[in-house]
Amino acid sequence: MKYIYSKETKTFKLQKALQSGAVVTASQAAKSFGIKNLTAEVARVRANGFVVNTISRKAGNGVNVTEYAMGKPSRQLIAAGYKALSVGLVG
Repeated sequence: MKYIYSKETKTFKLQKALQSGAVVTASQAAKSFGIKNLTAEVARVRANGFVVNTISRKAGNGVNVTEYAMGKPSRQLIAAGYKALSVGLVG
């Protein structure tokens, strides 16, 4: 399923930030874009065909932080897409 969103939406702003090379955390997304549920917004960006990598790390104060960054699709992912097209799962 492909979502289309306007340029004023939080999802569009997040997508543009990720495409520009930004690494976004939930805290940054809330401050910059007003996004309260970053996981849901990232899912919408992924549904539009973009690869968004999830990076988990431990901050200096010992807190686990999840970061999101734009990535490139793996060969495995591309192969799965072609397979889905060949058997008619997507069109």
